[in-house]
Amino acid sequence: MSSKDPLKSSRRQFLNRVAVATVCLPISGLIVGTGTARAADAPQLGEDDPTAKALKYAHDASAVKERSNATAVCDNCMHYSGEAGSEWGPCALFQGKQVAAKGWCSAWAQKP
Repeated sequence: MSSKDPLKSSRRQFLNRVAVATVCLPISGLIVGTGTARAADAPQLGEDDPTAKALKYAHDASAVKERSNATAVCDNCMHYSGEAGSEWGPCALFQGKQVAAKGWCSAWAQKP
């Protein structure tokens, strides 16, 4: 048998990797948490934004004549990811900007 046992070496490598992963996971959570905080600090979407105009976005859904579903608002749209009860939140369609929870646009789709 050689002085270097491959099984012991593999075990040692495995334990080293587990130790590194144990340290890195909490750090990656901090990085992801920072990104989430930035989303909450994103500017509010203006109704004069070119993309907002193209999708007929309005801060107040009740003022939109094209809206056929009276309950359709950003808060219950599948593209909206704001927290429940918040006035503004991120929307997948308007990257880097927040939309009004009571808003609406023509891309509205009911959350599943």
